[in-house]
Amino acid sequence: MYLSDLSLAQLKKELQQQGIRLRIGPFVVSLKSSIASVQSCLSLLYDSYPLALDEGFSDFHIRLDTPPSYRRFYKPQVRFYFDEREPFKPLPIAHAFPLFEWGLNWCIAKYVHQYLIIHSAVLEKNGKAIILPGAPGAGKSTLCAAMMLRGWRLLSDEMALISPSGQRVRPIPRPVALKNDSIEIIRAFDKSAVLGPKSYDTSKGTVAHLRPTHDCITRADEDVNVRFVIMPKYQKDSHTKFMQLAKPEMLNQLIRNSFNYNVMRESGFDAACKLLDQSECFDLVYSDLGDVIKHLDELVMF
Repeated sequence: MYLSDLSLAQLKKELQQQGIRLRIGPFVVSLKSSIASVQSCLSLLYDSYPLALDEGFSDFHIRLDTPPSYRRFYKPQVRFYFDEREPFKPLPIAHAFPLFEWGLNWCIAKYVHQYLIIHSAVLEKNGKAIILPGAPGAGKSTLCAAMMLRGWRLLSDEMALISPSGQRVRPIPRPVALKNDSIEIIRAFDKSAVLGPKSYDTSKGTVAHLRPTHDCITRADEDVNVRFVIMPKYQKDSHTKFMQLAKPEMLNQLIRNSFNYNVMRESGFDAACKLLDQSECFDLVYSDLGDVIKHLDELVMF
């Protein structure tokens, strides 16, 4: 059974009462919320995701609700609960759905240590995965969204789950978080793109989420070998340029962009080294999405 099998009215009722259990990549997320924007965004952006209908284990128990006080009427807020504890300060209720996405990222980064987790996008084509780590503002999510809309399989726009062997990456496809100018760039790039509502004045500016393609979700159990690690950077009016990057320098970048390297220590170092042993490493500068995707398609053709 999939989330789309529930009507919006059924979804709202279940979220308010017993909650729903979503399968998102290798995890089962138990979620409750009485907030209308969370309910409608889930219906739009997670409609193809399977529901876990058994009574088994949930990896994360999350609840998003308004404060039980007058604040629900005066400057209403949203509160994020994980195992009924509140790890973050409340946010304006208009930021409720982004808070769910950010909070789930936090849960995975803080508690999932069977993988080396690297802050990066991951996409696959022809059985070859590309990891795209990058600093905020580098254009990583924009490029990730455009690649997915041109036939690449999205494994994640936010985190690479690297196996301890360092050879394979586990998918965790979720809506792609687009910020500020990227939102309209992707709307113009592909008119069929399904985007959720904009959330204004967040800590990251204006945010909207792009629904993953159906193929990304149905193949969420298919892990894949990594063949390329590429550091992308958007540079206005530049030509597409790939520059080979020394593996020791890329190792530094992966460690710097890892969520849990300090927890995994030696096993994390071994996984990162093995990942780079089998990968080609590049810096990438681009401005034209169509052109850079053409070059990336050629990279995984053979």
